[in-house]
Amino acid sequence: MSRIAAVATALPQHAYPQAAITDVIAPLVTADPKRQALLRRLHASARVATRHLVLPLEQYRDAATFGQTNDRFVSEATALASRAVTEALGRAGVAADQVDLVVFTSVTGVSAPSVDALLVPLVGLRDDVKRMPMFGLGCVAGASGIARVHDYLAGHPDGVALLVSAELCSLTVQHDDDSMDNLVASGLFGDGAAAVVMVGDAHPARGPQVVATRSRLYPGSRDVIGFRPSETGFRVVLTAGVVEVIDANFARDARAFLAGNGLTVPQVDAWVAHPGGPKVLDAFSRGLDLPDGALDRSWASMASVGNLSSSSVLFVLAEELAAGHASGAHGLLFALGPGVSAEFVLLRWPVAVPALAAA
Repeated sequence: MSRIAAVATALPQHAYPQAAITDVIAPLVTADPKRQALLRRLHASARVATRHLVLPLEQYRDAATFGQTNDRFVSEATALASRAVTEALGRAGVAADQVDLVVFTSVTGVSAPSVDALLVPLVGLRDDVKRMPMFGLGCVAGASGIARVHDYLAGHPDGVALLVSAELCSLTVQHDDDSMDNLVASGLFGDGAAAVVMVGDAHPARGPQVVATRSRLYPGSRDVIGFRPSETGFRVVLTAGVVEVIDANFARDARAFLAGNGLTVPQVDAWVAHPGGPKVLDAFSRGLDLPDGALDRSWASMASVGNLSSSSVLFVLAEELAAGHASGAHGLLFALGPGVSAEFVLLRWPVAVPALAAA
């Protein structure tokens, strides 16, 4: 098994109440008063109170090309990721030159060399560190990244690996696009980065164990959620079909995954759910018949920073780790993304070793 030694997050300095963002975004997205009124209703019902943006709010009034926004992505995502990585390594008590693998994920910008390569000199990673950039997984990538790092560490029990996520969703909001997808997304997504330090089973660093993982790809759902590249950037695809996919598949797969590991829903102590939106969190709760409060940390994360795509579930995980859990407690971390794809990660907090009685 692998272990999660530390998680750290980073947010841009510019933070705004949802209403202030709405006032600026509404006229940029549409000049139609009826569509603006719809946008305002969607923003108000998103259950998001505050979002952090990589640019000052007034700068979003200026239309930009894909190239301009992507250049900004590369510089700002690298800076945010560097902050998260430095903090995570410090919390884990691991030096940067001890990292053997770095996995980087984002779906809101692209670069070659990728951001993980740019991080190497910034944070002091070795020049022979293994790198694996991932693109296209979207919101599921935080969970998938933990699962794929776990796979690597199974064969490297002394190893140290780093998962880094940086998402600047605000750079993808489209001007003059009053599609329902863009109206919803413009009120839900925010910017942020997260880093997770994971170690192999033989490494001395402590933390919750990754017990097992499972991936699912649901046929016939490719047009439900994702991005479409265009001249002005990534145009979001975000349909009501997400909830339909969850209702049809999620509870069955989650229960089967738990059963395969000798657990039932009531035996899960911590639910680390990607805060994809109010309807998504409600669908998770409804499908598993979760008790009131089970997803409170996901709801709180969404309210305070919005949906951060792949980073979001890692923000929730950071809060879960900070809260602490009883010896041997189990947690289920999960997220959904384009495909539609799902990733489940079973966690177990360390079992305390009884102290030897004095002679």
